[in-house]
Amino acid sequence: MTGPLLAALDLGTNNCRLLLARSLSQGRFQVIDSFSRITRLGEGLSSTGHLCEEAQTRTIEALTQCSELMSKRGVEKSRLVATAACRQAANGQRFVKRVLDETGLDLEVISSEEEVMLAMLGCRPLLDPKARFALVFDIGGGSTEIAWIDRQKHENHGIIASESLPLGVVTLSERDEAARAQSLASMRSRLQAFELRHAMLAYLLSGDASMLGTSGTVTTMGAIHLDLGRYERRRVDGLLLTRSDLAWVTARLAAMSEADRVAHPCIGPERADLVPAGMAIFSVLDNLWPAPKLGIADRGLREGLLSLMAAEASA
Repeated sequence: MTGPLLAALDLGTNNCRLLLARSLSQGRFQVIDSFSRITRLGEGLSSTGHLCEEAQTRTIEALTQCSELMSKRGVEKSRLVATAACRQAANGQRFVKRVLDETGLDLEVISSEEEVMLAMLGCRPLLDPKARFALVFDIGGGSTEIAWIDRQKHENHGIIASESLPLGVVTLSERDEAARAQSLASMRSRLQAFELRHAMLAYLLSGDASMLGTSGTVTTMGAIHLDLGRYERRRVDGLLLTRSDLAWVTARLAAMSEADRVAHPCIGPERADLVPAGMAIFSVLDNLWPAPKLGIADRGLREGLLSLMAAEASA
């Protein structure tokens, strides 16, 4: 038995992404269409505190296409969320009103806590069923989220602790060398305190916890590991990388020039300058939590939104 046609939109600091799905029985869903566009809404935000006009225009153009696709497909239920860039910008709410006026889309600016919950809910099917605990991270454009999950707990979808850091691939890449080093040191300090409170490393090393990453940084690592001639989500989503795999991929990406990254079919010109920042953030996480294996997810917040809407439709 099928239910309503659902739409989940995630407007982040770097990307505008939409999933359309048909609600199925028992809270499941089937994706039927998607849209993704790099808009860099947060361009310059870390230095000015505002969303610039050029970035707003690019994003409005992408959101207009999303609105047209939703209308064409006959979407019956939707959740359209905006994350770090709109949370942090002084003109974030003004931009949300502009989006409503120009596209008809009513964006909801969600908190970092809800962002963590939705991303982890979307990734949950990929968690190792043999491990009670999981450390899940999402390296975004404007922030990085960490969640410590107990799969035996149901409250808050099993999230027993989380941390949201206002540093992502866009914000880090726009800083000079000294500011980047300071930002990464601050991130490391906060995450060391997080580790001291929850002692996650011991669980990871013993196999009682698994580690899973989502976002463009880790999916790029997966694509490089597989040596893909073009990006294939079905091969990357759910991939496991060992310590030796991670060492090889990290070295391969570090050896690439920007021209190499631009030419690579799984990176390209729109993301080439962001890869070093993503790898720098990943290095902080990997040094703190050198798990035996890293799971890679090409899913997250949108799937979390769809899960909740499909469950409501089945109730």
